Amino acid sequence: MRLLIGLLNGSLSAATPILLAALGGAFTYYAGMFNIAMEGMMLVAAFCAALGSYFSGSWLVGVLCGVLGSTLMALVFIAFAIGLKTDEFVTGIALNLFAVGATTYLLRQIFDVKGSLASPRIQAIPAIDIPFIRSIPFLGEILSGQNLIVYITGLAVLACGYLIFRTPFGLRLRAAGYNAPALDASGVPTWKMRVAALLLCGVLCGLAGSFLSLGYVRLFAENMSAGRGWIALAAIILVSGHPGGIALVSLLFGFSSGLDLFLQSYNIPAQFTGMVPYLATLIALYVYARRAKLITA
Repeated sequence: MRLLIGLLNGSLSAATPILLAALGGAFTYYAGMFNIAMEGMMLVAAFCAALGSYFSGSWLVGVLCGVLGSTLMALVFIAFAIGLKTDEFVTGIALNLFAVGATTYLLRQIFDVKGSLASPRIQAIPAIDIPFIRSIPFLGEILSGQNLIVYITGLAVLACGYLIFRTPFGLRLRAAGYNAPALDASGVPTWKMRVAALLLCGVLCGLAGSFLSLGYVRLFAENMSAGRGWIALAAIILVSGHPGGIALVSLLFGFSSGLDLFLQSYNIPAQFTGMVPYLATLIALYVYARRAKLITA
């Protein structure tokens, strides 16, 4: 029972950064933009969050720095993909490569360390204990005592679903992707909706990256996003950007990541267990491709 509770707790934590990034990517998906820069946004946010927390001694300042760093990456994407009309795919690849190189360089220049930065000066995002939920057998140990960002992520799923499907902003956002000429003819510039979508994506990826370095662990490691941005992109594709579907798929991927740690407790080499989340992604994409082929047949 304890192992199962630990597995489910680990699954929730592992799903959180993927879910946050995928929710951000859902906005750009509906706006008609292929944003693959989420990986780089998360990595920059993780570094900026650790940097801000290290020098300020405050996890809140760290989170704000993480969101700011990711939003700046989104602004660069906007400048190139929307302002200069460069190819979105090439721009996203460039930003991802830039994020890896820049964070590695700054880590070594600022802290004179290689690999990772772990320090007691980095303050972690606190966990929240909810008394009336804590008393529920079994579920209480899973739903209570989670990191603050985990609860914010649950609220973000509801907020994003409402914003996309129940508001005038969401209607215009979807029109930007489905029928941009009609949106322009209505007097709402498509480019403005795409800018707004990328900024929202930057904020949510900032929270995801901040959680990685201040919640999931309390350190920054080189390339610590470790493909989560790509997994988030897969989640968006699998459910066509629907926030509720993204939540379910992210939990599935989070469970596969939790299973990775669970299997390591049985002395299975980490090199093999570390492949589990990516194998789950490939299997999910295969099922999606087969389903799409059957539908179009």
